[in-house]
Amino acid sequence: MTGSFFRVARRLLWVWLAALSGLSMHVSAHEMSMADLTLRETGSGEFFWGWGVPGKNKPVAEDLTPLWPEGCVGTGQIVNCPKGLVGNLSVQGVGQAYSAVIVRIHWRGGENTVQTLTSGQPRIQLFGGARDGRGGAEVARAYGWLGVEHILSGIDHLLFVIGLLFLVGFRRRLVGTITAFTLAHTLTLASSALGWLVLRSPPVEACIALSIVLVAAEALNDRETLSRRWPALVAFLFGLVHGLGFAGALKDIGLPEQHVSIALLSFNLGVEAGQLGVVALAWGLSLLAARLSWRLQLRRGLIYSIGATAAFWSITRILAIAA
Repeated sequence: MTGSFFRVARRLLWVWLAALSGLSMHVSAHEMSMADLTLRETGSGEFFWGWGVPGKNKPVAEDLTPLWPEGCVGTGQIVNCPKGLVGNLSVQGVGQAYSAVIVRIHWRGGENTVQTLTSGQPRIQLFGGARDGRGGAEVARAYGWLGVEHILSGIDHLLFVIGLLFLVGFRRRLVGTITAFTLAHTLTLASSALGWLVLRSPPVEACIALSIVLVAAEALNDRETLSRRWPALVAFLFGLVHGLGFAGALKDIGLPEQHVSIALLSFNLGVEAGQLGVVALAWGLSLLAARLSWRLQLRRGLIYSIGATAAFWSITRILAIAA
């Protein structure tokens, strides 16, 4: 009876893995969908506002509703603020259909304000002008949460980390491997975000997908390859590419002029916190899986699913380079 139960369970597992692989091929690698809210000052205390191009198949207004500062009244696409655009601005629905809202304010004097709303930072403080009055602690909290959100919604980055776990296992050298990956993407994240290193996004995204294919293939290889002997080197080299992917998301969000270094550091620490959380969860699941008699089949099935998904991404992203 027990043997029959496990045979059925194994079959269900393979069906689930096949479905997961097929489904993930239709999922964008970066699920961190953003909406743009733009306000343009047209007169004293008067602003024309609107949503940017929707990232979904329906108007942004169906999912998001701006909540203007106290004293401001919105009528259609016009917001009147007799005392100036001062106070808390929030957007109802952020963190659900859209994980972030980028607020862009164009003032009559030619200056601009760019801030970001997320579920972890649901409101921003406005001061009636382009001055960003946020303190360092507030910026650190906002960008740290954005880093966590980005790594947890960046499926390709997560699959690469999980692929490293399958390649290295939960051994002592895993610490060095994760550290090398962290150091590498920190370097390119900062360099790209500050404008020192500029590359087109399509080739970067294609390289990220190919890195997952390589790690998955090496995790299935029983021979003592270079990747198995020096996993930290592999993690470092591909970490440089993944850092450019992180930087692309950070460029979309924007950096505050007054606290650039704090925002960069906090975003990177948020990425690391999310990454370590995934490693801890994977470790807990591995302890549970160690009791299964068919754990080796489970391991191979998961690696094949990761590799198949990444291979599909690689093809589509390579084609996008020439598009």
